[in-house]
Amino acid sequence: MELDKTISKLFLANDDSWLKHANPWSVWSRFATLPFIVLSIWSRVWIGWYCLIPISMLVVWLWLNPTLFAKPKSYDNWAAKAVLGERILMKRKEQPIPRSHAKAVIILNTLQCLSGLVLIYGLWSLNLNLTFQGVIYIYLTKMWFLDRMVWLYESSSSTQ
Repeated sequence: MELDKTISKLFLANDDSWLKHANPWSVWSRFATLPFIVLSIWSRVWIGWYCLIPISMLVVWLWLNPTLFAKPKSYDNWAAKAVLGERILMKRKEQPIPRSHAKAVIILNTLQCLSGLVLIYGLWSLNLNLTFQGVIYIYLTKMWFLDRMVWLYESSSSTQ
């Protein structure tokens, strides 16, 4: 099983979770968590091992978030389409996706990983500039990825 599917199963266990996560409140509240994670990790300088408390709370938040919100009344918004596009991507073994989307996903996931490495190094070395750049790069590549998922969803739903 691919890493993306393993992570997906951990956070979005079933189709109902996916549909709840398509609620824009779920998408955007989860999306806004990264700066809090960064701050929690950085707080090791001030509070030592107690930084694990907010880090743990944020991990639990990320895990619970997709189930906390109701299914949206409409899936006709950017955030919902991004989530539904990700769902299509996760089911690509059963229903292959166009090669152009698959190639873009590989490129964007690679860029997200590289961005994550910049962020991790910035946090490890307590380099504020690299930490900030890592956050910006992650957000830019994640938004680009989500926009690609909207495109995948719209192209898939127009062919069905």
